[in-house]
Amino acid sequence: MKKPDKSANTVWHRATVTRQRREQKNAHKSVVLWFTGLSGSGKSTLAHAVEEQLHRSGLNTFVLDGDNVRHGLCSDLGFSDQDRKENIRRISETAKLLLEAGLITLTAFISPFKAERVTARSLMPHGDFIEIYCFCPLTVCEQRDVKGLYKKARLGEIKDFTGISSPYEEPENPDLKIDTSQLTLEESAQLVISLLHARNILPTTG
Repeated sequence: MKKPDKSANTVWHRATVTRQRREQKNAHKSVVLWFTGLSGSGKSTLAHAVEEQLHRSGLNTFVLDGDNVRHGLCSDLGFSDQDRKENIRRISETAKLLLEAGLITLTAFISPFKAERVTARSLMPHGDFIEIYCFCPLTVCEQRDVKGLYKKARLGEIKDFTGISSPYEEPENPDLKIDTSQLTLEESAQLVISLLHARNILPTTG
């Protein structure tokens, strides 16, 4: 049974300044780059490295980082399956707004459930959602354990931890799969940049 729409009496206001006009002003297309992978797979590090390159090229960008968002927009959510789904729902809607704002938006979230990633993609026009799977074996992520979370999860101090006590559903057909256990940060970032050029997201030079 479908839940009642609590916003049923609102009407969408059509702005005169459109996404297309913002893209023309920015001299580049907007897109959502959705980085997904286990904790410690390098999602945030890679997203920020890509943003740094794009920013230096004069492009308009913004990173939505998992930990940062949970300090504000999603500070009321925990890590149960239900809260994880709501977390990704909010991020998806935020990314959609930034897409309309004409930005290259990079999101770095575990986003462990396939259904939520599919929903996120469905919110964006075709081709505007690029799923980037930061693949890294669980053993390597545990060895890195940059935040000490895996150790706590193994000790039972953290419940519902992805890869240990909560599942991660690997993307079956990501737009780009990067093995962050084998490639350097520079090599990984270049793969993303090359994909953006191939998709004609970035302006041509020369």
